[in-house]
Amino acid sequence: MKFPLTIAAIALAALMSPADAAALRDEGDPLASARWADMHKSMLAGAPVLFDPRVKVVAPSTAENPMQVPVSVDATALPGVVEVLVFADFNPIVQVLRFYPDAAPAFLGFRIKLQQSSPVRAAVRTADGVWHVGGTWVNTVGGGCTAPSAAAVSPEWQKRLNEVSGRQWSEGPNAGRIRLRIVHPMDTGLVAGTPAFHLEEVNITDAAGKRLMRVQPYEPVSENPVFTLQRDAASGPVEASGRDNNGNAFTARIAP
Repeated sequence: MKFPLTIAAIALAALMSPADAAALRDEGDPLASARWADMHKSMLAGAPVLFDPRVKVVAPSTAENPMQVPVSVDATALPGVVEVLVFADFNPIVQVLRFYPDAAPAFLGFRIKLQQSSPVRAAVRTADGVWHVGGTWVNTVGGGCTAPSAAAVSPEWQKRLNEVSGRQWSEGPNAGRIRLRIVHPMDTGLVAGTPAFHLEEVNITDAAGKRLMRVQPYEPVSENPVFTLQRDAASGPVEASGRDNNGNAFTARIAP
């Protein structure tokens, strides 16, 4: 069924490729989720929305491990990206993370927990206040949000809490790519006797102190999170810093 576009959407479609313009819509959830109306209201406050094929969410159609579901969000084809919100319709904790691509392309890779099969979506806010939404269905056996972390049975994790390891590529096809791993249990608070304990901010800055990206993870991000981002040019080291919801802070330098 083809849905009509608003005047604003028609104007936007005129600037897009014919294939992308044909897929653009401002109503009628392409993923046919029973919870979309709730998501639009609670996550996006009912603001203007366009389902936009330029917002690409890549994840496996079937995830064998619901505690470690790889996801990447690529909104680099959209100009003027201000904020990206990632959420999963049927998770008990819907919000997954937010990121703000200050001086980096609007791309981020990470892993998440899923409690059951669900659409995983990215809503990308541009400078005009419109949310551009893309997403994909991920099928899984479930239980990812209510299973205890591996750290819960290990006496070593407290010694390594917020330990950061990373890599930056300076040449080849991955030039400009940055990847970091942070040791953290990322407890959801949904396991009996285990309170919510998660990273709440990660900042990536360049050698001059200019922030490339700010990430706000929520409880559904996987244990020992790995974040992958891109910079336009690899020119010196970057610094990763942040904190968790208990005030534990970290800082690390990642060289090319």
